[in-house]
Amino acid sequence: MGEQSKVHEIRWNPLICQWIIVAGHRGRRPWRPEEKGLACPFCPGTPETKDLGVWDVIVLPNKFPALSPKALKVPRFHMGFFRVRRAVGICEVIVETPMHEGDLCDIDLDHMRKVVDVFAKEYSRLGSLNYIKYVAEFRNKGKEIGVSLTHPHSQIYALPFIPPRIMCELKSFKRYFKKKNRCLLCDIIKIEYEEGSRLIYENKHFTALLPYFAMWPYEIHVYSKRHVQALPDLNEEEKLHLADILRVVTATYNTLFERDMPYMMVFHQKPTDKKNYNYYHMHIEFYQPYRDKDKLKYAAGIEWGFWIFTYDGIPEKKAHELREACGKALKKLDKYLGKIP
Repeated sequence: MGEQSKVHEIRWNPLICQWIIVAGHRGRRPWRPEEKGLACPFCPGTPETKDLGVWDVIVLPNKFPALSPKALKVPRFHMGFFRVRRAVGICEVIVETPMHEGDLCDIDLDHMRKVVDVFAKEYSRLGSLNYIKYVAEFRNKGKEIGVSLTHPHSQIYALPFIPPRIMCELKSFKRYFKKKNRCLLCDIIKIEYEEGSRLIYENKHFTALLPYFAMWPYEIHVYSKRHVQALPDLNEEEKLHLADILRVVTATYNTLFERDMPYMMVFHQKPTDKKNYNYYHMHIEFYQPYRDKDKLKYAAGIEWGFWIFTYDGIPEKKAHELREACGKALKKLDKYLGKIP
């Protein structure tokens, strides 16, 4: 078992043409140390942060990385179908606030804009490395999602390959652009506005909605109104409005069932392999695992085994619930933490 825990590589799954990261050492990462009376590693004054002075947003290396720029050479060659490669890449943690508890909606607007800036800068910095093809930026929140540390934070995986979900999107966007000479997502946004039943919130530059094709009961997508491919394409005003809508979406979730809600927030941006992806449209997807106040939506055989999601409910009804929660959340945000100009 000791030797197996040291395995750190990327293996090829020939059945679905997908790379799998194997990182045996991650099984030793701590689980919610504060529940055991131990110090949170992300709070000010701990060994990880004490030398950084006063800070509001910081980037730290992941202490249990699935990928590493110094990944050792794999001690074996390809064996027929069994392809393997070094687990080269970078894993980082963005600690969004010194506060130990809370969510993005508990950060004031100017502070949240700084968080967006860090996401954009790290995307550019990591994406400039010649061995990185995709910068995956995401946020996991809640015990139900498997989050091991409660302190507000997001993660970045700078990958040596393009994730399969993004590959599927790229093919769809490119095919649509070749056929229509228009952006697929721009046209989807137009149709969603014409119908209106799934819209949740909008500001000058971004729209939040529950998509027609949602897989999770309270799934929310955030779409940029301008056709951009990645966070660095945004101007300063757009970054401020992105900060606003991310606060609103997370506040909406926490208001929906009047409790601290788990979710996944995933940035979908263009790859960083220097190819032309002008047909692609950046967006952010939120997946929230509850289908009711006390009922989880479990992904089971049909979902995991066949990648076919069954939607528990009616999207338009769930969108209505989210709109109502959003209205209540906005009153609290405007009163305590600043309002978008």
